[in-house]
Amino acid sequence: MSTETDLTFCHAMLPKVSRTFAACIDLLPSPVDQQVLVAYLLCRIADTIEDTADLPVHEKERLLTSFRIALASPASGCPDLAAAFATPRTDDERLTREAGAVLRSFARLGPAAVAAIRPWVEEMCLGMASYASVHAEARPGHLVALESLAELDRYCYYVAGTVGHLLSDLFRLHAGLTPEHFAQLKKLSTSFGLGLQLTNIIKDVADDRERGWSFVPHELCRGARIAPGQLTDPAHAVAASVVMAQLIVKARGHLDDALAYCCLLPCRQYRLRLFCLTPLFFAIRTLALAERDPRLLDPRHKVKITRGAVHRIILATHVVAPSNHLVRAYYHQLAGTRRDCLA
Repeated sequence: MSTETDLTFCHAMLPKVSRTFAACIDLLPSPVDQQVLVAYLLCRIADTIEDTADLPVHEKERLLTSFRIALASPASGCPDLAAAFATPRTDDERLTREAGAVLRSFARLGPAAVAAIRPWVEEMCLGMASYASVHAEARPGHLVALESLAELDRYCYYVAGTVGHLLSDLFRLHAGLTPEHFAQLKKLSTSFGLGLQLTNIIKDVADDRERGWSFVPHELCRGARIAPGQLTDPAHAVAASVVMAQLIVKARGHLDDALAYCCLLPCRQYRLRLFCLTPLFFAIRTLALAERDPRLLDPRHKVKITRGAVHRIILATHVVAPSNHLVRAYYHQLAGTRRDCLA
C-alpha cells in the first residue's frame, strides 16, 4: 500500500480504538503527532493480542513473538497477525489484522523515531507474553490476583512504564533537551506511566473483579486481613477501604512524579506540555474522586469525571500549561490538596 493509504488507515482507526487518546494526539506538534500516533497503535496491537480471551496462551506467546520480530523488519508486515485475526469482531481486532499498515507507517518514520519507539514496544511484548499464562486463569467465578506490590509494579511497568520511556525518547528528538535535562526526565518516565495506569486500576477494581481478575495484590489485602475476592463485598467494606487507601497513596506518589515530569518539559514546548498535562490532570481528578467515593467498589457504580469537568480541565490546561507555578497550583486544586506551589 502507499504511504498515504497506510496513514489514512492509522488516522481512521485511532478514534475507533481510543477516542480519548485521539483527542490528545491533536495537541502534539508535527512530526511528533504522527510518531506518537503510530507508536500508540503498535502498543494497542500488542495489548489486543494479550487481551483476546479466546486465544490460547501458547498462541498469544507466539503472536507476541511474531509481532516483536516484525518490528525489526516492519516493511514486511506481520502475516501471522493477519491470519490469527482474519475475522475481526471488534475495532481492536481489525487494527491487529491490519498490523501491516501500522508497521509500514512505522518503517517510514525515519531511523531516529524508529530507534526511539522500537525497544519499548519490544519490551512491552516480552512483558505481556510473560503474563499471558497468568491472565489465562482468570474467568468469572474464578478470581486470579497478583501476589505482591513488586509484581504490580512490574506489570504496570510493562504496560505503561514502557510508554513513558517511549514518549521521553521521542520528545528528546523534538525538544532539544540537554543530556542533563533528558537524564532528569528519564528518571521520572516510569512513574509517569505507572501513575496513569494505577489510577485506571483503582477506578476499575469492580469491573476487573467481574472478569475474574484483581490487580490489587494479595500482599496488600493480607495487611487488612481480607482476600482480593472480598474487596467488593459490603461485609468487608472497612477493610477494603484501608486497602484502597494504600493503593491511592501509591498512585498519588507516581502522579506527583508525573507532575514533576511535565514541569521538566521546556515551557517553550507548549504543545508537548499540553499533551502530557491533559491526561495527568484527568488522572489526579479521577483519583481525588475515587478517594472520596463511598461507592468506589460497587460493581453498579462507575467513578468518572463529568463531561462538564472534562471540558473545564481541557480549557484550564491550555491556560496553565506555559507556567510551572500555575501547573502545580491547578494540579493540587484538582487533587484537593493544599500546598505551597511557589517552590
